Amino acid sequence: MLVEAFPRLEPAIVWRHFARLCATPRASKAEAALRDALLAWAAEKSLTSTVDRAGNLILKKPATPGCEHAPTVVLQAHLDMVCEKNAESAHDFSRDAIVPVLRDGWLVAEQTTLGADNGIGVALILAALEDETLRHGPLEALLTIDEEAGMGGARGLAPGLLDASLMLNLDTEAWGEFYLGCAGGLDVDVRRDGEPESLPAGWTVRRIALRGLRGGHSGVDIHEQRGNAIKLLVGVLHDLAGVMPYRLVSLHGGSARNALPREAFAVLALPEADGLEAWLATQQAALRELLCGVDDGLALSAQAATADAVMAGAEQFTWLASLHAAPHGVRRFSRAVAGVVETSNNLGIVELTPDAGYANFMVRSLVDRAADALADEIVSLFALSGTVAEKSGQYPGWRPNPDSALLRTCQAVFARDFGGDSKVQVIHAGLECGLIGARYPGLDIVSFGPTIHGAHAPGERVEVASVDRCWRLLRAILGEIAGN
Repeated sequence: MLVEAFPRLEPAIVWRHFARLCATPRASKAEAALRDALLAWAAEKSLTSTVDRAGNLILKKPATPGCEHAPTVVLQAHLDMVCEKNAESAHDFSRDAIVPVLRDGWLVAEQTTLGADNGIGVALILAALEDETLRHGPLEALLTIDEEAGMGGARGLAPGLLDASLMLNLDTEAWGEFYLGCAGGLDVDVRRDGEPESLPAGWTVRRIALRGLRGGHSGVDIHEQRGNAIKLLVGVLHDLAGVMPYRLVSLHGGSARNALPREAFAVLALPEADGLEAWLATQQAALRELLCGVDDGLALSAQAATADAVMAGAEQFTWLASLHAAPHGVRRFSRAVAGVVETSNNLGIVELTPDAGYANFMVRSLVDRAADALADEIVSLFALSGTVAEKSGQYPGWRPNPDSALLRTCQAVFARDFGGDSKVQVIHAGLECGLIGARYPGLDIVSFGPTIHGAHAPGERVEVASVDRCWRLLRAILGEIAGN
């Protein structure tokens, strides 16, 4: 367990709960084992527990004696995590524990995602429910499922289950910042059937790999212009067509809709492969120059492979031309909130075989109409070739409330206890606050969290000292609301 590996990590009450999360697989849509474990824990602590029809876990703790008339606060985070790993990793997210290491004040998962997003938020909430020294009013914990794969838990949350008038969301990743709004978004799913053709006689087969990119969170990191492995490899294939003939066998890239693709792989059939590796070396040098200072680790390689069939020529052209033309990245920066991305999209997953193809675009925007408009552009692009592209899973943004009384409380506590001014931000990533606020109109919501870098990518890390600060801040805010 984590606490055995790092017995001096503080606050121990928080890290003990994070250890449970690291030890329990919790991919999106597969949170049942963790939820069951938390239900058993809640029973031991005499907490009231409910699992709603969507599968969310709601826990309730009575107020500290003397604080019964304080406003009820709901603490909210999501149970699931993004499951990304490097290709060489043997980690199985369905059964293996996350094994982090402590390095220079950061807790890091080297070959996989760590799950600090949003496991640290969950751990802070469980610690608050457990801590008998904490003075607080009535507490509710809303631990949602399926946030990373479509916000299914928040989307299915029914009205009438929560009594709170205030909500602290613990799903942001920069200490010292309070978040008051977030982007909404939707998905565009592209599908097209194919008719396989036989592998040309005498042709050789090679697997081209584009690897070594940083990846990251498709909302938080999209403005950094990190490389998208899918877009880059499609560009390589576009250029290769002018150098030597080939037929596409398959193309695979990305594994999570909300993660910037770090790796992509194409299997090709060629009349001969002489000169391919040397040509890829020149492409690698050119791409490294293009991404200098952003993704210096990019690597292109080729190795022998096998295949029985290739994509039909027309299908190959349609897919590669469409993906080459498809948008990715920042579309527009906000004119209302300086320095914040307004609208973007992430080409996060592509899976092409001779039989069929699939691609996913995740569109985000602070302006719901802008998200819908960009999604329509993507649908229209694929419609030119008769390819089915459908919008789905639209969720609203969280509109900022600059007059939030809860925000004023949070800022006052921060200034008092940490000796400085906090920042108020709007985040381009999608939080569940918009959906929850729509179910519970009038709920005053603020979000904060510790410093997390590299969420949604292997190498994800959380700053240990910021977790301690978040714990002290959470305790102090709850105490202030209770009337300390």
